[in-house]
Amino acid sequence: MIAILDYDAGNLRSVEKALASLGQETVITRDREEILGADKVILPGVGAFGDAMGKLHQYGLADVIREVTDRGTPFLGICLGLQLLFESSEESPGVEGLGICKGQILKIPEGKTDRGENLKIPHMGWNSLTFDHPGRLFAGIPEESYVYFVHSYYLKAADPQIVKASTYYSVPIHASIEQGNVFACQFHPEKSSQVGLTILKNFILL
Repeated sequence: MIAILDYDAGNLRSVEKALASLGQETVITRDREEILGADKVILPGVGAFGDAMGKLHQYGLADVIREVTDRGTPFLGICLGLQLLFESSEESPGVEGLGICKGQILKIPEGKTDRGENLKIPHMGWNSLTFDHPGRLFAGIPEESYVYFVHSYYLKAADPQIVKASTYYSVPIHASIEQGNVFACQFHPEKSSQVGLTILKNFILL
């Protein structure tokens, strides 16, 4: 059983649907005992950093997440769920994140395409991945595979060793991390076609 954390963020049903297509039993929940009893836990997310942290605290999920990760349960953050694992974000100054991982969540700066056009923010669309270090989520996935992003803020991890995949959009973006039993993707595997389903399957098989 995989617990998908319910803290009023978007994207829960698309994650549930993708996992169901892989034959995986899931539960969307904010119940502490249900979460702690799950084999794996996923923190999806679409929205603002500060609002999301407020909801995690409101529902008592911040402490549950720390307990889950301390126990060694495989944990996957998706999009905003990746950013919340870190200490803070430029999106919401003064708001503390979960602090499970160390790094900066920064606003994507304005930039130009190869044709001199302004890059659109938020970054919304398909970008290819380069693999910084071997990552268990990417077993069987070729380098330069494309995945789907929707975000205006990006991760710059403090420890480059935890970065497993990167992309480039105006600046280098740390697109996926692995720190022990904690995994996270800035992109949306549930919206990334067969590549994304393979990533989710690799998570299921951990």
